[in-house]
Amino acid sequence: MSKKISIIGLGYVGLPLAITASTRDFKVIGIDKNSDKLNLLKVGSSAIEGIDNSELLASINKNRLELSNDYADIDGSEIVLICVPTPLNDFLKPDLTYLESAAKSIAPYIRRGTLVILESTVEPGTTRNFLIPIIEDGSGLDRSEFLIAFSPERIDPLNQIWNIQNTPKLVSGFTDEACQKAIDFYASFVDKLVKCDSLEIAETSKLLENSFRLVNISFINEFSIFCHALGIEVEKVLSAAATKPYGFMPFYPSSGVGGHCIPIDPIYLANSANRLGMPLKMVELADQINHGLPKYFVKRAQEKIRNLFGKKILVIGISYKPNISDTRESSALNLIEELKKQGAIVSWHDDLVKEWNGEKSVALSSDYDLAILATPHDYLDLTKLGDLPILNTRGSI
Repeated sequence: MSKKISIIGLGYVGLPLAITASTRDFKVIGIDKNSDKLNLLKVGSSAIEGIDNSELLASINKNRLELSNDYADIDGSEIVLICVPTPLNDFLKPDLTYLESAAKSIAPYIRRGTLVILESTVEPGTTRNFLIPIIEDGSGLDRSEFLIAFSPERIDPLNQIWNIQNTPKLVSGFTDEACQKAIDFYASFVDKLVKCDSLEIAETSKLLENSFRLVNISFINEFSIFCHALGIEVEKVLSAAATKPYGFMPFYPSSGVGGHCIPIDPIYLANSANRLGMPLKMVELADQINHGLPKYFVKRAQEKIRNLFGKKILVIGISYKPNISDTRESSALNLIEELKKQGAIVSWHDDLVKEWNGEKSVALSSDYDLAILATPHDYLDLTKLGDLPILNTRGSI
């Protein structure tokens, strides 16, 4: 008989995990509070990039994957995985609203021996000090009677090389039994599992991964500004430096970082550090540099066409990285807002995004005063711009 597991949150993390697990020896219950999303998923229609809708529909039709917004459906699950968003609030502090809601909702259905795995990104100590007490209170069980693990997601949408199966996965447990049970579960579809000695080590490792990226990307963006002032092409500098076979890893300039991880996870780390009275100054500075880039490129635009007031500007590519339609935390959106503050008439082109903020993608043409290349999708044909001046945020002078 198939083991019953439940996955809470069917977004970029939970849905791929649900489909993958449903192809193994598991009956998967996928829970999401968004009824509109569920109705589309039930007919095999997902807006999430990288999802094979035919695989989704096959899992549903084979009764391997059941979709619901009723938490009662998780009753009897051996394993419950929490894959809900952990964003920042309006004060740029960790927002655990979704996690708290999910934990309170699953708690009445947690039985003795049930394993709860948190995959959402959190501050060090959150699994132990926040999640476990909620489940204790809601289940009526002592923490010794159920199992808790933390295994941070490592999802990179549309990555053609690294996927759920071949990306090494960190696993930690509140107890050795919890950790081992989580390892046994993931081993059915993940090639390499890495056991961490504590929940806090795994939680902090996830934050380090993306803080490392933020710091290095922000440094390269600042370095690109320096190269522009010097009158040399940063791409050629990077290419030369990257020939060193040790001690160097190339990062590349942009209009800033975006997505659900790099702009957010380091703030979780910085918040934890500040609470301990040990501020991580490099992370805080990197965040400042990142948020300052839109204004820098507005200044660059002014250098090219002078006063921006009333000028028609086309921003090309508004997703947070090339070849996807995801606009979460995209720096291009902040760039658009800064241009509008200067009185520019801003349009945007992105045939992957198609529609954003009540606006639609326009065609590439030369009918503008300036084009700004923010996100270089592979499909773009910039010859359609004719002789239109182009500001490339990716580094060329």
